[in-house]
Amino acid sequence: MTNMIDGQGRHIDYLRISVTDRCNFRCHYCMPEKQTFLPHGDLLDYSEIALLANRFIAHGIRKIRLTGGEPLVRRDIEVLLKELGGHVEAGRLDELTLTTNGSRLTQFAPILANASFSRINISLDSLNPETFRTITRGGDLTQVLSGIAAAAAQGIGIKINMVALKDENEAELVAMAEFCAANGYDLSLIETMPLGEGVADRQDRYIAMDDFIAPLRERYALSPLAHRSSGPARYWNVAPLGLRLGLITPLSHNFCDDCNRLRLTTDGKIYMCLGSTMHVDFRKALREDGMAAVDTLLQKALRLKPARHDFERQMADPELRLSRHMNATGG
Repeated sequence: MTNMIDGQGRHIDYLRISVTDRCNFRCHYCMPEKQTFLPHGDLLDYSEIALLANRFIAHGIRKIRLTGGEPLVRRDIEVLLKELGGHVEAGRLDELTLTTNGSRLTQFAPILANASFSRINISLDSLNPETFRTITRGGDLTQVLSGIAAAAAQGIGIKINMVALKDENEAELVAMAEFCAANGYDLSLIETMPLGEGVADRQDRYIAMDDFIAPLRERYALSPLAHRSSGPARYWNVAPLGLRLGLITPLSHNFCDDCNRLRLTTDGKIYMCLGSTMHVDFRKALREDGMAAVDTLLQKALRLKPARHDFERQMADPELRLSRHMNATGG
């Protein structure tokens, strides 16, 4: 098998797999309130996802994250969780993780623990029930908090993902940091990105990370950490809370130089960059041409992976923004 080295010389060892574009929330920065989803026939089935995962692992992928939409709303998802967990147990994967909105964790926490998910990311943009309901367009904060507690009780490591939203949740950062520290959760903060038509105005909601974390710096001391996860976050210790804080800053502090990721969508496309329309179609290759064609496409994807995204220009010029919503690519 060939090494996973892209055209920029970066080592690619991390695959994000979107298992569905559907979600039971409608977060306003992610998708329109009335969203059209892919027909089920367009989706990769679990056997196809497993075949592609096997192939990527054989080529050198060591970390896989399942995303969506909301991955836990796909019917019989536990079948895939168990299948992929076997790669961790056999030592073929270093890590298998999941990003979820937490709404179904009360049911799925034991299943995830049994499938070798040692940590998960949970999207939580507010601890205020009304603000949470507004951002998610109807989500129940109590349900999510119960799910987070259920996952923690199973021994699964928890990281909270909070999208920085100007004039909406920026006054809540200190409370969120203290909540995470009190419960032993990590916290990652994410700048909003110019993806998708029909979502909240990006320029109104965008806030640079340095400005968003200013209230936290006023109260606590932040010092850089050497810790790195499989994603793009840069980590800080927040003292004396003892909180590990990740900052994901695609616009204000570009992190593309050491990108190690590819993204497989639920309909079988590989996107080489979240901020690009460039992709290759693995579903067609898998269904019509066989595994040799998949290997050829993988090498093409690596060669075509761009040096960096173009979010800055896309934020400034609405005509340049991608129509694809975040739930379609898997974040």
